[in-house]
Amino acid sequence: MSGLYIHIPFCQSRCLYCDFYSTTRHTLRDRYVDALCEEMRHRSGTFSTVYLGGGTPSQLTPRQLDRLFAAIHLYNKVEPDAEITVECNPDDCSTAQLQHLHSLGVNRLSLGIQTFDDRMLGFLRRRHNAAQAIQAVRDAQDTGFQNISIDLMFGFPILPHDQASQTPALPAFASDLTTALSLGIQHLSAYSLMYEEGTPLTHLRDSGKVQERDEETSLALYEMLLDRTAEAGFEHYEISNFARKGYRSRHNSAYWNDVPYVGLGAGAHSYDGARRHFHPDDLEAYLKNPLNLVTESLTPDEHYNEYVMTRLRTREGLHLPTLLQRFGPDLHLHFLTCARPHLQGHRLITDSGQNIRLSRTGIFVSDDIMSDLMKIECAR
Repeated sequence: MSGLYIHIPFCQSRCLYCDFYSTTRHTLRDRYVDALCEEMRHRSGTFSTVYLGGGTPSQLTPRQLDRLFAAIHLYNKVEPDAEITVECNPDDCSTAQLQHLHSLGVNRLSLGIQTFDDRMLGFLRRRHNAAQAIQAVRDAQDTGFQNISIDLMFGFPILPHDQASQTPALPAFASDLTTALSLGIQHLSAYSLMYEEGTPLTHLRDSGKVQERDEETSLALYEMLLDRTAEAGFEHYEISNFARKGYRSRHNSAYWNDVPYVGLGAGAHSYDGARRHFHPDDLEAYLKNPLNLVTESLTPDEHYNEYVMTRLRTREGLHLPTLLQRFGPDLHLHFLTCARPHLQGHRLITDSGQNIRLSRTGIFVSDDIMSDLMKIECAR
């Protein structure tokens, strides 16, 4: 079964590091929900997962959420045991909002916490503080949510005039992990802070106002993440994702397993197994015509590259017989030839010649390994 992704591009304010498509034009929310319902009417399907991402989906009003969920169930078949996730900001998680989401059938929350350091939250332009983040988790649990994921970041920059930020990064992240893992959550996503082109954070770095953490520190932070989550009983099932048994993100796992999915809304992408369809990052254009999609057909080489990249991000890795069946002997041979030096160097490991996956050492150089395995001549 495929997944349904719905992009909600509205934010109360923009975070310093964010390059996801979003806007602060809240007066357009009603029209946007209308457009989503219209697109859904024409692109219905059967779904085993539903995911509202953003932006900030928790910025929708109860009435707007009611209309959206009514359309989801009117135009689609949602499996009885479907995983239904909504991304939320902690400061939006009032008891009333949480109860309303629960009443709509939402059974998984993804809370964008990032850190429990109030000073750094302020620098990143996050709207919540650490106390609000902790309370949001507890209130969600009291409401009845039994599948809660939180996002953390690590590798925050050094601020030249802030003595606190110049201290070693390891104790700060250790404190964040201790707090996160003490909250009784089921899932954790943790990412190294990225300096994306065009963001205010990247401008601050390029103008010398903040200093990026060195690679050695980032690797040490990631090593700590692996150790601490394992000690807490979390399964490391994807490079940046950790879950208690039975609580992997089913929706995101579909992306990593080459399963088709439908994306609705401005900036959203869909995939049917051979082609990608997407809406440009243009809210006004989407409101005028929510059915206007751009389509890209994947060449065999491009499909192979994406398959290798996504599968090697996972704990199970890549299944060689499936690779041969789907992409043929030439690309199968290309993969084996390029993988050989990494297998000999123990950066890749194999399970009886059937599965190949990253070793713990390989995870730290995963980008280089995946680049070596790519088929470069992707001529259209």
